Amino acid sequence: MSTLVSRHLSVAQRSIAAVPRGVSTAHPLAIAKGQGEFLWGDDGRRYIDFVGGIGVMNVGHCHPKVVAAVQAQAARLTHTAFQVAAYDVYVTLAERLNALARLEDPAKTLFVTTGAEAVENAVKIARAHTQRPGVVAFAGGFHGRTLMGMSLTGMSQPYKQNFGPFAPDTYHVPYPDEYRGVSSADAMAALRQLFSTDIAPDRVAAVLVEIVQGDGGFIAAPRDFLAQLRELTAQHGIVLIADEIQTGFGRTGSLFAYQQAGITPDLVTVAKSLAGGLPLAAVIGRASVMDAPAPGGLGGTYGGNPIACAAALAVLDLIEEEQLVARAQALGRQLRAGFESLASRHAAIGTVRGQGAMLGLEFVTDRQTKQPDAVTAQKVIDGLRDEGVLVIKCGVHRNIIRCLVPLVARDAVVEEALAAFERVLSRVSA
Repeated sequence: MSTLVSRHLSVAQRSIAAVPRGVSTAHPLAIAKGQGEFLWGDDGRRYIDFVGGIGVMNVGHCHPKVVAAVQAQAARLTHTAFQVAAYDVYVTLAERLNALARLEDPAKTLFVTTGAEAVENAVKIARAHTQRPGVVAFAGGFHGRTLMGMSLTGMSQPYKQNFGPFAPDTYHVPYPDEYRGVSSADAMAALRQLFSTDIAPDRVAAVLVEIVQGDGGFIAAPRDFLAQLRELTAQHGIVLIADEIQTGFGRTGSLFAYQQAGITPDLVTVAKSLAGGLPLAAVIGRASVMDAPAPGGLGGTYGGNPIACAAALAVLDLIEEEQLVARAQALGRQLRAGFESLASRHAAIGTVRGQGAMLGLEFVTDRQTKQPDAVTAQKVIDGLRDEGVLVIKCGVHRNIIRCLVPLVARDAVVEEALAAFERVLSRVSA
């Protein structure tokens, strides 16, 4: 397509011609700018952003302090690769995350570029530390789109499609979900059964768990399950990896979700809201585990890019200065009260899921059978867009609407969005 022709087409039309269909877009929009909890389309229309770049914008869009940090760093150093020579912002950010993770032992941090890359490296580190091959994850979990990420992801569609064969020595067990009848005891029994029938625990390098499942449906793991999981992994010398890529940096009402769960993992993967919209991810872990790979075994050309690190340092400052962890708790209370009020009036909502400001609405055709209702969920998503609120879906059956509004969202704006939910649900239910 010529440039002259493309100028007369919409961004959506140009995207169809230029971008593969596998890169799907939830909303038929083109976004021109963002500020705080708002996005504006290229037609000038304002939207309340309940997606936050899929959990990336906890400090809001284009926060002035993040923008200033990026501009200042870009004027000094944009890139050199940490494998070539060290630079201050990488080390400073590592030091801050090591302290904030509050692991029981001294910690170290590796920077990479994406969440999937963080998961891949966490597995590498665990295997190097234990000298074992196996990795266990959970049904409904999402851990990225790379080969290892897909292999560990516990959903067949849309992520696995016909992309196999997948990485060997990866295993799945049920994740506790009381609403769907899977108890903590059921999940732990399945894990012990796996150790008895498929792979002995002394051949397992790591267990990878989301403290609150993200794409799997905003399902929070019970404290008793996480305590038992920590005890079992420690008993067998298995590295426990907490995937905090979506839950991290205040979203659930603590800096990291495991800090509310009463457990301490061995490794933590983070990304998304770490750098306020810039591509940066990390593995934080016990130094004794992190140091297992030999020199040269870890790295990546863009991992810990100076500009992204500078943005992340500004994000950590903002979380502290603007008390965003406490704000997430208050926001979570407001949202839960609003969502539960909606559920009391609209039978299409089967349950309200999640923790802190990481909440979702599960849609069902019938509250008794709990049959997933992806059709109604999509109608609500489309209706909310017409009302000026952007949301997306999640869950194995894609029947859950998830809320990832920036933590800086003001109460009045949240109430405006909740009112839009009420109008849309009333129309859809009519």
